[in-house]
Amino acid sequence: MRRLLHRYDHDVRLCVTELLTNVIDHGGVGTPATVRVAVLPTGHTRVEVTDPDPRALPLLTGPAGVTDESGRGLALLDAPAPRWGVEQCGDRKTVWCALAEEPPLDDVRAPAAPAVRSGR
Repeated sequence: MRRLLHRYDHDVRLCVTELLTNVIDHGGVGTPATVRVAVLPTGHTRVEVTDPDPRALPLLTGPAGVTDESGRGLALLDAPAPRWGVEQCGDRKTVWCALAEEPPLDDVRAPAAPAVRSGR
């Protein structure tokens, strides 16, 4: 995943990492997931992670305590992403976020990166 996302900035890589971590934490290691990154005509970059559990919805809770080992993922996502949400569709859900950033340096009009499946 790191190799495929190298042309995007830190915020995009952070959002993908946090969304994939949620899939692993709530669905377990080996849960299949699809990652999409697209530069929209508006200049925003949209990050999407789709997994097969439409019931495990993300929830932005209050601040995590200093000794808490988890609970910061969606706060990390919420900081650079002016908009994020969830789309449920029968047997899966997609958690997405839109970041206001410049397109990747190597292609100003970059098309959406191909979907990448992770897991088995």
